[in-house]
Amino acid sequence: MGIFRTVGPATVPPRRRVRSAAFAASATLTLALGACSAGGTGASPATASEKVAGAIILDVRTPQEFAEGHLEGAVNLDVNAADFTTRLRDLDPAGRYLVYCRSGNRSKQAIDRMKAAGFTTLTDLGSVKQASTATGLAVVS
Repeated sequence: MGIFRTVGPATVPPRRRVRSAAFAASATLTLALGACSAGGTGASPATASEKVAGAIILDVRTPQEFAEGHLEGAVNLDVNAADFTTRLRDLDPAGRYLVYCRSGNRSKQAIDRMKAAGFTTLTDLGSVKQASTATGLAVVS
């Protein structure tokens, strides 16, 4: 008998092979998940740089908060400023944007407003600390 046995119109692998395949898949998944969490940062340097490559990083806090510390290379665009919507017109809606704030609340608000303005590729990075971890970028002042 070969690898498969015929049962009606379809072929099914023997039980022994199914168990072996399930074990192999489980072991592979376990190893992969273990490798992902081994570094403790949640993102490898390659993943972080790929995430940032070609993206515009928006800090949507106040200019004062931005001056106290922001991600290296970030652009400040205060979501609570009266001219926020007007300033969005200066940005390319087809661009890729990574957005963060102090706690994640204003970044969500900014993303909602950007979506309404026609922006399509947006990532909410949450807080400054979360954004730094996700991108691998230092906080500078």
